[in-house]
Amino acid sequence: MIKTQGYAGYDATSPLKPYAFDRREVGESDVLIDISYCGVCHSDIHTVRNEWSGAQYPLVPGHEIVGTIKKVGEKVKNFKAGDVVGVGCMVGSCSSCDCCKEHLEQFCHQGCTFTYNSLETDGNITKGGYSDNIVVNEKFVLRVPANLKLAEVAPLLCAGITTYSPMKHWKIGKGHKVGVVGLGGLGHMGVKFARSFGAHVVVFTTSPNKKDDALKLGANEVVISKNADEMKKHANSFDFILDTVSAPHDVAAYLALLKLDGTLCMVGASPLPHQIASSALIWGRKSLSGSLIGGVAETQEMLDYCGKHNITCDIEMIPMQKINEAYERILKSDVKYRFVIDIRTLKE
Repeated sequence: MIKTQGYAGYDATSPLKPYAFDRREVGESDVLIDISYCGVCHSDIHTVRNEWSGAQYPLVPGHEIVGTIKKVGEKVKNFKAGDVVGVGCMVGSCSSCDCCKEHLEQFCHQGCTFTYNSLETDGNITKGGYSDNIVVNEKFVLRVPANLKLAEVAPLLCAGITTYSPMKHWKIGKGHKVGVVGLGGLGHMGVKFARSFGAHVVVFTTSPNKKDDALKLGANEVVISKNADEMKKHANSFDFILDTVSAPHDVAAYLALLKLDGTLCMVGASPLPHQIASSALIWGRKSLSGSLIGGVAETQEMLDYCGKHNITCDIEMIPMQKINEAYERILKSDVKYRFVIDIRTLKE
């Protein structure tokens, strides 16, 4: 077994604390990665605090992982020791269902194996990137473009692919008017991608003090969503709106902004249900949809695109020992725009 140091949640209400555990030995198709950085996702908080139920403790979060391969199994073909790589939200799937065959492992009919708090085939519970190493099947390992700063790449493995995938699916490009609801970890990446695809980008935020930042990130316009007059000016005009908010809010207000056949795509997972009248969809043949991360192939495509266009996340680096403070700051929207843990600080 491989000795591992990390931080874990021990129950739904206590702060995360140091946790020592064992990883499995490197199998014939596995790679062992020494983790350098791990992003902090709002999903980590939801899961550790059991807001989505199903938390299994001790729980080691973290699915925005970058680092260097230390060892490879004897049948590994695509990687070698010393390669700089990433691991996202998944570490396994059945590989045989229709979704897996279409490289949509996140929708695996058997249920994909998530990077943490998920059941592995050997009966163990996966443990994530708030730790100094991880063992992963090579099918779920991603190459990191050499020209990008490694710490700024880490959140691309969730925040990046979560916003890239739906825009690619709905073929966002020049001539489209795209809205991005919320300017957090997901939202700021949504702005960067939409603008890079050539769309006219409008950010919706409840915080007037985020206007300047939204414009600097690439937004063409900023709407304060609490201002009814500003919202009405954009009625029936959007081709696509990406909703990144993970808290209860008025979804119907954004459906009213879609043009004929427009789509509102939810990528923020609220712990409480939204209430929407069918009439909000019927008038204008509008679509309400959702999107979940992306498959391995598309995630690699996203990383390659980011390398080509020099796109990374705006981050604030923290030591592992400040993770609980970071959680509280995330809940107050006090980060621009993603915390990334320097895993080297675990040794302190």
